[in-house]
Amino acid sequence: MPEVSTPAPPLKAVDSLVVEVITDDVSDAYVSKTLFAVSEFSNVILAGAKVISGETLLCANLGLGLRLVSEADGVRHTLMFDTGPEGTIFIRNCANLGIRMGEVECIAVSHGHWDHMAALPDAVDAIVKEGGRVTVHVNPGMFNERAVRLKGGTVVPVANVPLPVDLEKRGAHVVNRGDERLLLDDHFYLSGEIPRVTSFEKGRVDHLCRTRPDGPW
Repeated sequence: MPEVSTPAPPLKAVDSLVVEVITDDVSDAYVSKTLFAVSEFSNVILAGAKVISGETLLCANLGLGLRLVSEADGVRHTLMFDTGPEGTIFIRNCANLGIRMGEVECIAVSHGHWDHMAALPDAVDAIVKEGGRVTVHVNPGMFNERAVRLKGGTVVPVANVPLPVDLEKRGAHVVNRGDERLLLDDHFYLSGEIPRVTSFEKGRVDHLCRTRPDGPW
């Protein structure tokens, strides 16, 4: 007899979804590439800036951080997807976009590289400081030690990402599992760990990892 699995509950059809880019590799105050996009100048004024200046604008850096706000049947949820490489710029961009950190209910992390999750501690601190309670979704494979092999053969370690125990000490509830799941009243689907099947998914040969400090790269 084939094994019968219990079907997952359906992903809810939302009435609206707003995605805000908090940090990525590009900052384009004049929106020179897409005519349909709202300019950065307009966004910071809508967020409360009284004058356009360097201090009120956004900063670009390596990595990614998004805020997603969904609404369905009058229920609103706020999720962050990744947090970028460091806290100062991430928190600054959130402030300049008028994002209330205390409203963030959940942070989902795509993968275990520092440019996508190194700002997690600062994000959790800001949420807790504003009276929020946040759940952080990660998976065990994110916490392997990583390094880069340079052309000359030198192996250079990259910064470790924040561990679940560190996030919990700051007040986050951490879900560290590799399975798929639905989040926030089924408004969001998180795939969990994705098996590497194709040659592309095997990763770059100069990007290394190891599962223990004394193990091989």
